[in-house]
Amino acid sequence: MVETFSELQREFFECIADIKYSTMTTVDSRGRPRSRVLVPIWQVIDGRPVGWIATYRTPVKTAHLARNPHVTTSYWSPAQNAVYVDSVASWVDDHEVKREVWELYRQGSPPPVGYDPQTYWKKGPSDPEYHVLRLDPWRVQVLRGRDLATGRPARVWRAEGAA
Repeated sequence: MVETFSELQREFFECIADIKYSTMTTVDSRGRPRSRVLVPIWQVIDGRPVGWIATYRTPVKTAHLARNPHVTTSYWSPAQNAVYVDSVASWVDDHEVKREVWELYRQGSPPPVGYDPQTYWKKGPSDPEYHVLRLDPWRVQVLRGRDLATGRPARVWRAEGAA
């Protein structure tokens, strides 16, 4: 366990920059998991990680999140580096935030994670099909493959007050 996110921030961003793609898992109305591959981008705001996902607001994703906003995004590489981020997801409709997220995708956050969102949403950040999910993590786990051989445990951060 680490006290603050800053204690594992460097390893978190290194792994994410290397892996790039994440599997996001939601839960359906019967408690069954559903996963999809997405590319979240990350920032640190007030000492805490905040994730953003540019995505389509599909009926399945919308129904799952309306019923249960808890999601897990997981990253894995063949080097056995893994990151697990347990979060509460929420749709963001604020146009300025959506524009900022659009730019974060174009720049990469962390570089080289990101892409040109214009590839998917031709009308730019005001495209009616462009939606943004905000991820507010309550738990982050980082495990490096090299640590498995030495017995070093995964490094885990929990938000204050998280169970």
